[in-house]
Amino acid sequence: MEEQQMMAIAEAILFIAGDPVPVRSIAEVLDIDVDAAQSLMEKMLKAYALQPRGLQLIRINDAYQLVTRPEYGEYIRKFTGATKEQPLSRACLETLAIIAYNQPVTKADIEQLRGVKCDHAIAVLLEKNLIREVGRLDAPGKPKLYGTTELFLRSFGLSDINDLPPLEPQQDP
Repeated sequence: MEEQQMMAIAEAILFIAGDPVPVRSIAEVLDIDVDAAQSLMEKMLKAYALQPRGLQLIRINDAYQLVTRPEYGEYIRKFTGATKEQPLSRACLETLAIIAYNQPVTKADIEQLRGVKCDHAIAVLLEKNLIREVGRLDAPGKPKLYGTTELFLRSFGLSDINDLPPLEPQQDP
């Protein structure tokens, strides 16, 4: 099978899936090895980036997804009648940053770093599916451990958590 046809099949799969599709699933459907599928998807990623389209291809960890370009969000909201979501509060953004950089992390650890309670911020982030419970700490009370989600990565334009910018060291005043 030629490369253009494999790209067309992968594109159709991504369109139908809606959610991120692991590269290994694409490899299985195309009956090629994972490295070849990875190479194919990276070529598609570059091709989509160079073309003025309403859709873009993004990579999230070892999966790919077709999404609308953010610059057309206003038109999509107009067409669907959806309202623009409220931006996250500063408390939610601080909590989200702590989780992203320290995951997996407990609520107590977050509160220690922030210096205030974070029940509401965690509830909002869970509701918006930006964070999720990733397990329990093996300690008294078995506190929940939180980590970020694929939606977090998509929302902030990250392919994986390692794409977060490095933290700058705190300077003493």
